[in-house]
Amino acid sequence: MRGLMQDWPLTIGRVIDHAARIHPNREVVSRSVEGPIHRTTYGAIRARALQAAQRLVRHGIAPGDRVATLAWNTWRHMELWYGITGAGAIYHTVNPRLFPEQIAWILNHAESRLLFTDLTFLPLVEKLKPHLPTVERVIVLTDAAHLPANGCDAVAYEDWLAEVDGDFAWVAVDENDAAGLCYTSGTTGDPKGVVYSHRSNVLHAMTAAQPDMFGLSSRDRLLAVVPMFHANGWIIPFLAPMCGSAVVLPGARMDGASIHELLEGERVTCTAAVPTVWLMLLQHLDRTGGTLSHLKRVVIGGAAAPRAMIQAFRDRFGVEVMHAWGMTETSPLGTICSFKPELAGLEGEAWLDVKQKQGIPPFGVELEITDDDGMPRPHDGEAFGRLKVRGPAIARGYFKVGDVVDSDGWFDTGDVATIDPEGYMQITDRSKDVIKSGGEWISSIELENLAVGHPDVAEAAVIGVAHPKWDERPLLVVVPREGRTPTKESLIAFLEGKVARWWLPDDVVTIAEIPHTATGKIKKTALRDLFRDYRLPGT
Repeated sequence: MRGLMQDWPLTIGRVIDHAARIHPNREVVSRSVEGPIHRTTYGAIRARALQAAQRLVRHGIAPGDRVATLAWNTWRHMELWYGITGAGAIYHTVNPRLFPEQIAWILNHAESRLLFTDLTFLPLVEKLKPHLPTVERVIVLTDAAHLPANGCDAVAYEDWLAEVDGDFAWVAVDENDAAGLCYTSGTTGDPKGVVYSHRSNVLHAMTAAQPDMFGLSSRDRLLAVVPMFHANGWIIPFLAPMCGSAVVLPGARMDGASIHELLEGERVTCTAAVPTVWLMLLQHLDRTGGTLSHLKRVVIGGAAAPRAMIQAFRDRFGVEVMHAWGMTETSPLGTICSFKPELAGLEGEAWLDVKQKQGIPPFGVELEITDDDGMPRPHDGEAFGRLKVRGPAIARGYFKVGDVVDSDGWFDTGDVATIDPEGYMQITDRSKDVIKSGGEWISSIELENLAVGHPDVAEAAVIGVAHPKWDERPLLVVVPREGRTPTKESLIAFLEGKVARWWLPDDVVTIAEIPHTATGKIKKTALRDLFRDYRLPGT
């Protein structure tokens, strides 16, 4: 016997339909690329998305075609996601922070037919256009008044959109049809394309909306600092309309002062970004004595949030940090560190010990840790293992590559982690970054998070350096705070007692800047190249 429920496909168009019907006047605020603050609503976003879908179909875009965006977070970019999927096509976000050769490779690999871009990136697109054989047209997300003369025959989005009236219905698609395509950053080879379905995006937005996850409501105002070209925009373009939250989009300006201006001026209650953004914000607040009058919680992912950052948000500003973990392949939310009632009484260092973990998975995400042979490791909070995940919004393969999961459906994330008896997961390293010393593993991430708590340190990274006896030993690389001069002795003394003695770095080096990937993570490959010939003291 089968159930008698209605067949109601989980397609993306239904999300913006709901927002426009139930929350038609909820604000979507953007700092435009042209400069001024722009205000619109979910009702208007839906109307313009229908126009975009109609115009795409008029161009000849068919279900399954890829339509690329090289753009910041603005209302135009957001409405395009709905317009592209509403035409049955696939939104293909491209990270502008990659090398030009990588951008061209990604666009050609995806065979994207149209490219929507912001004014910021038009010079780059002009240089790349001769090398993009599948891109039929470039549309710049602006109006005719701001469109400069250009060498790639680009047209203004507002003119392009005005060629249709929006009297249109979403193209019918199956909920399992592809909706989005996002490439990994390709730090260890060619980027890999992750293909999201309508069903996976809708389910994942519902997952992220749970109280122990983002916990959004129609009373929230969410600042989406994380770019839409990073890991499916952290599902925010679907999550916020689904919940009826107002959304604030920062455009191209993501420095500490600009973010603070939006947090205060737009009465933001919740926000999300990688740690480097919040480091800039906290430094700005240090310099100016600024406050956070409305902010209640900050979701931090993309890299481990340092203990000092978590504590600063709580103790200085009364803001709760929701430490999160995910990746492009997990749509992206895998875990968030919300407190179970069993842990509610924790204070001080014990509270920070939990807050520093990446947290518990929601319904829809399963976690496991194994050894290199695939055998499960104990969930005791001590044993390290390769982190594996599975669920309805987790990739089983890559575009033009095929399946990569094992016979039980587990996807190997490439991370090394622990899971404690309460189910809290903590990333201890990437499998390629863990330091193997004398047959034991040392977590570079844990050392980094502790080191940035030192008052003289702005940023820290730890890499393994060759050692004749122990195979590898940790080297601590730090960027000093302005006007400070951290010493090896003070840093080692600061770390003592916080980790096992054999974890302590063998040396400390100060540099002006730590290299980062296009997604804001510490670029360990570049650091290892920089210190390839480095000799530790006494070796």
